[in-house]
This record gives sequence, C-alpha cells and structure tokens, in this order.
Amino acid sequence: MDENLNNNKVSLAEKVIGFLKNNKGKLILFLSILIIIILSIISFKIYNEKKNNQSSENYILAGIILASGKKDQAIVIYDEIIKSKNGFYSILALNTILEKKLISDQEKILDYFKIIEKTTKEKEKKDLINFKKALFLIKNLKETEGKKILQDLIKGESDYKLIAEEILKN
Repeated sequence: MDENLNNNKVSLAEKVIGFLKNNKGKLILFLSILIIIILSIISFKIYNEKKNNQSSENYILAGIILASGKKDQAIVIYDEIIKSKNGFYSILALNTILEKKLISDQEKILDYFKIIEKTTKEKEKKDLINFKKALFLIKNLKETEGKKILQDLIKGESDYKLIAEEILKN
C-alpha cells in the first residue's frame, strides 16, 4: 500500500512538473498580465487620491481667499473645482457659490449644476442636487422648471419627497 501512495505522489509530482514545462509561456504571460493589472489598479487609486487631495486643498484655499475678501480669485478656484468633477468637492464648491451668492449669472450656475449632475452616480446625491437646483430655479423666477423638478423627485420616490410636496403646496 505504501508503494501505491508513493507511485501516486510521484505521478502527481511528475504531472505538475510536466504541466509547468508544457505551459511555461502561458504561465509567464498570465502572471505578467496579472502583475500589470494589479499595478494599473494601484496606480489608478494613487492618481485618484492625489486628485482628491488637490481638490481638497483647492477648496480650503478658496475658502481662505474668500474670507480675505478676494471674491474673484475664490470664484476662479471654485470654478476649477467644479470642472475637476470631483464627486465631493464639486458639490461643496457649488454650495459655497450659492450660499455666498458669489455668481449672479444664472446660466453659469445652471451649467455648474449640469456638470455635477453628469458626474454624480449615486441616487441620493443626484436627488439632493436636483432638489437644490429646483430651489435655485424657483428662487430665480423660473418656477415652472423648478416645480417640474420637484414633481420628478416626488414621482421618483426620493428622500426629498415630503419636502418637495410641502414646497409645491405653498
């Protein structure tokens, strides 16, 4: 019986060695591709992290510049942040522009909303952006457009459904 186990071990070892010899090129190619994919993923994550850090630093810088009274310079930086299409800081930059009333050109602000809408993938964030856009439109004498967006939020079973219904009642 020991001989039988030894023969199985030997034959298994021989099979593995034979397989490796016969498929050496394929294995090297597979491992090379695997290494390239792993390195690409790591590089992509590092790139995104650096880009996110840059947007973060720019947002803070714009806030400091705005606090020092240099509105035009802050607007330029907020504009860059929005155009960078960062999922988090673009929304914050637009919020700051709206809250501080930094830009009076409604078309430019609507363009910012479009940029952010295109880059946002999560339903909750999209709903929030649409809600803010609706409020902006209603506030700036485009009530029918704003109310249509609110109705869409209600139909879409948004988290903002109750608030949208309340606004439409008034």
